[in-house]
Amino acid sequence: MCYGELAQGPFGIDAAKGATVPTRRTVLAVVHSVVTGARLADVLPVLASDWRIQVVFTAAPSLFSVGVRDFLHDMGAVVVPWQQAVREPFDLAIAAGTGQLERLHAPVLLMPHGVGYGKLPASWQAYGLKAPRHAHGTERQQLVYHGRVVPAGILLAHRGRLAQLRRSCPEAVPAAVIVGDPCHDRLVASLPLRDAYRRAMQVRNGQRLVLVTSTWGPRSLLGQDPGILARLVSELPADRYRVAVSLHPDAWDWHGSWQVKAWTENCLRSGMTLLPAAEGWRAALVATDLVIGDHGSVTFYAASLGVPVVLAAFPDQDVDPSSHVALLGKTAPRLDQARPLLPQLEHFVAAYRPGQYAKIRGQISSVPGQSRQIIRQVIYRHLGLPEPDGVPRTDPVPLPTSRLPLSHRAFGSDGAQDGVQVAC
Repeated sequence: MCYGELAQGPFGIDAAKGATVPTRRTVLAVVHSVVTGARLADVLPVLASDWRIQVVFTAAPSLFSVGVRDFLHDMGAVVVPWQQAVREPFDLAIAAGTGQLERLHAPVLLMPHGVGYGKLPASWQAYGLKAPRHAHGTERQQLVYHGRVVPAGILLAHRGRLAQLRRSCPEAVPAAVIVGDPCHDRLVASLPLRDAYRRAMQVRNGQRLVLVTSTWGPRSLLGQDPGILARLVSELPADRYRVAVSLHPDAWDWHGSWQVKAWTENCLRSGMTLLPAAEGWRAALVATDLVIGDHGSVTFYAASLGVPVVLAAFPDQDVDPSSHVALLGKTAPRLDQARPLLPQLEHFVAAYRPGQYAKIRGQISSVPGQSRQIIRQVIYRHLGLPEPDGVPRTDPVPLPTSRLPLSHRAFGSDGAQDGVQVAC
């Protein structure tokens, strides 16, 4: 692995020089941020056990690229520096984020990195005339470059997303393929392991697990009310409730893990669990009894699984009104933060009825349970190779790493304190 100007490895014209295995195709995984890398990590296992294919990675320029280096290092990935990646040919590139993909010398498969295209981009504060906004990921300027649609394939989870794409960038519709949602498929496959996830998160018998999830940005849950964490820890009886927090990887990336842990220091000392950026939230979703969230993907995934959801923030002005995410805002109850929290949460749990979010579940995927199989078909078609025998497995998500309680070292502690809960 090399993060310098040039790297040598199993790619480009010198790929054979040090090769042990004579592969036939090279796939470039383009990682714009930790969250896009995590989505690719859900998909790339469809290439497992195929000795014909070498996968290499590159960190594309992005507003949220700081954590990508550590993410790829932890994966053990071969990394091609971006300035070199745009000068080498590849047989296929796969990305879960947009930005400079037109510079690649490869057909590109593009997929969303969350539940699909629901958020509107922030309105650009400049001097030109106002124009309509379309959901981020479907905007024409993200998909078309100098008269050509950049992605060779646009992988969509649900047929309903086609209407969004048709409104914002009709030229890109012929490239769209309905492949389902690989993350949701894994969540469903994980449901039988609920008790194991709860044990790993140290949820005792008789306790309810409350998962607080916040996307990034000023109108996210924590952007609107960071004090809600301290209130939950103080107002919910510790013998009956356990609180876990999932913060969007882009917030970790922008502010830094030291700062995130420093801000939550007192809550961590009081027993709150802070989930790591890339993984852990999915196991917590399966384990939880209630989700307090906003307009982010984690909240939508929770509702699609049939978990009781309450919205503590939902900026309607930031959500495409025709999208599936807007349906969440119309369906889920709202938290009144001017009132005590405990009676409200107990009411929401008691009032929840199975099937309450059936419409939301119906919007998550048009081909539930089949995502990896269809994505593999698409990849091999673009690679010009026959698929391996058998059907790719949909694996449950991993157990949350449970080294709890951990000492919080944000301020250089010697690790002697007790009761600090950080899952990492």
